[in-house]
Amino acid sequence: MLKRKAGVRAALVSAGFFGLTPIFGKLAVNSGITPLAVVGFRTIMAALLLLLITAILNKKYLFIYPAGLIGCGLAGLLNGVGSIFYYASLTRINASLGQLLYSLYPLFVAIVLFFDSQPPSRLTAFRIFLALVAVTFLTNAPSGTVDIIGVLQMLLASLLYAAHLPVNQRVLYDIPAPTVTLYTLIAMSLVVFPAFLFFDRTIPQAGTWWPIIGLTLVTFLARLSLFLGIKHLGGMQTALLGLLELLVTLGLSIIWLHESLTTSQWLGASILCLSTLLVYFEKPNINRKPGRGGWLGWLTPPPPPDLR
Repeated sequence: MLKRKAGVRAALVSAGFFGLTPIFGKLAVNSGITPLAVVGFRTIMAALLLLLITAILNKKYLFIYPAGLIGCGLAGLLNGVGSIFYYASLTRINASLGQLLYSLYPLFVAIVLFFDSQPPSRLTAFRIFLALVAVTFLTNAPSGTVDIIGVLQMLLASLLYAAHLPVNQRVLYDIPAPTVTLYTLIAMSLVVFPAFLFFDRTIPQAGTWWPIIGLTLVTFLARLSLFLGIKHLGGMQTALLGLLELLVTLGLSIIWLHESLTTSQWLGASILCLSTLLVYFEKPNINRKPGRGGWLGWLTPPPPPDLR
């Protein structure tokens, strides 16, 4: 029970920090920083910061078994590519609409878990239906005001983010959250920073670095608390507590960025919130350790040798 409460607190803290991500991201792209520069610098700076802190304060978190390292690498690859699409989308659509679309990731998690031998409940299936209805209203705006390419980029970012959560959930059964956070961030850096060097190389101007610094701190704190939540709650329940993330983004986008939603988009946002709130009627299944079946079964570490 105590672990579950700790997981809920960690998931909510993570959601609060992640809610700041599109705000700082939009401020960065509005300052003229390219999407690849934003995602490249904030990721590698967060990874280096965590590596330095881990090496100084607690070196034991540097240890990871090979299958776990591969799992973190896969999670970092998925999330790294998703991050590129995320910030590219923010150059086309508002932060508020982007976060509403990105908040579909708990339902994508349910689909991913289905292929990992963890089928969704009837309630989850109903919530997926509600989410699809919500997307219809969210993208229903006067002609020319919603960029379809930006919408598709954000949906793809949400799907890739969702795919990395079950991967990390598998690894977190046997590895501490700080270790998973560190190696996942390193793997993300190995994806996004080379992409920046190869396709962009535009260095932000001196007066525009503060949104990237804000993103770095948010990424560092959000990732650490995210994986603590996954460890005690599981990928699905942690993702479903993302409603706070949505509310933070909506509130700050109105206050800081002076954005607004149409009536139909507010209806879609309400339906999406209803879909998320139905998590309280879901039955968590975190106590069941996944076996070797499913598409992620290979991440389960081998049993200890028989020493008899």
